[in-house]
Amino acid sequence: MPTLTQIQEPIRCELERYDEFLVRNFRSESRYASAVMEYIFNTRGKQLRPLIVLLSAALNGSISERSYEAAMFVEMIHTASLVHDDVVDEADLRRGHPAVHTLWGSHTAVLMGDYLFAKSYSLCMERGATDIVSLVTRAIGLVCEGELDQTEQAERLEMTRQIYFDIIYKKTASLICAAATAGALSAGASDTAMAQMKLYGDNLGIAFQIKDDILDYTPNAKTGKRSCNDLRERKITLPLLHVLEHASETERKTLLDRLRNIHNEPRNVDVLYDAVLAGGGLEEADRTMRTYCEQARRALDIFPESPARKALLDLCDYIAERDR
Repeated sequence: MPTLTQIQEPIRCELERYDEFLVRNFRSESRYASAVMEYIFNTRGKQLRPLIVLLSAALNGSISERSYEAAMFVEMIHTASLVHDDVVDEADLRRGHPAVHTLWGSHTAVLMGDYLFAKSYSLCMERGATDIVSLVTRAIGLVCEGELDQTEQAERLEMTRQIYFDIIYKKTASLICAAATAGALSAGASDTAMAQMKLYGDNLGIAFQIKDDILDYTPNAKTGKRSCNDLRERKITLPLLHVLEHASETERKTLLDRLRNIHNEPRNVDVLYDAVLAGGGLEEADRTMRTYCEQARRALDIFPESPARKALLDLCDYIAERDR
């Protein structure tokens, strides 16, 4: 499996310039805001979305100041949503580090998320990047819809395959698609190239979320423990959905009753986990995820060979094989 460092290599210098661009443009006169921002920047994750923006720009022409603006907008919108999510979910950790609200309180975390939203918009509008703002803003609306739809399903427990894929497209794939498309847009790509980059982002984003759903059932490589947080939050993701689809009416009702009562009966987590394993839910989800990865690869067939194209292809393998 290619490493993230290897995937980043074709644009390593540009990524360094992007980091400088980010720090330079997110300075604040408020020492308090600056301290929180510095912490957020220092605990960022893999930064896949800005990486996709810049690789897409490189594939479709060259990385420019507009590409940095697009990468910044996509990343900061995503980061702001995570800061807010941790408050809503009452999650103490984010990527192994204390969440912002854990250190500074929910009030500061909500305001900081709002600040990142507002600052990102302001910077792009001041620079005239209205086309990028328009493209990414559509994705933000979809992300919110997806989270709301998932919340409703956790109450109703009426998940179907169509609803599941609609939710994961909205909550995850839409922003990854925006990253791939915004990068191409920043480089002046043709309509055909833009359409193929959208196709790439759509499929890669769906694969990314399915892989996340699989990993929730998978023992952590470091701790040896599975989290099953989705089950604890009564979320029906693809591994369990596959089992429910192939269960008898009586078995399905029993499993859903277990899930419905999971807050009162924590041991139901183990029962449902065992049902997913026995029913081949993880294997089926993995097969589906790899199908979407392959469709993402095919979307790049129209582009000539280049280091950026290879990196985007390798990113498909990285997402399929990652363990966290």
